[in-house]
Amino acid sequence: QVTVVESGGGMVQAGGSLRLSCAASGRAFSTIYWYRQAPGKEREFVAVWVRSNGTTRHTDSVKGRFTIFRDNARETVDLQMDNLRPEDSAVYYCDARMVGASYWGQGTQVTVAS
Repeated sequence: QVTVVESGGGMVQAGGSLRLSCAASGRAFSTIYWYRQAPGKEREFVAVWVRSNGTTRHTDSVKGRFTIFRDNARETVDLQMDNLRPEDSAVYYCDARMVGASYWGQGTQVTVAS
């Protein structure tokens, strides 16, 4: 059975930090994506981690502030978010992919107060 669970969301002041975790199990996922969706906006790509070689990529608006990485001890793919801004407020989703399939979590809310 495939499960994808996000955790770590919450409310912080601008300039603060949060660490989100994505626990995906049940398949050998090849890539883990983080997306976010703010009210009234489309879901947007945030970052991706590639299992085969550890390659990562971040969208321009979060470069230098967010870091996606694999926590081997916890077997999660995390998103460290520093220097948060109010415009980062959104529901953050994890998308675990393998060839021909994509599995989404339920999302975790991040709210950044100005």
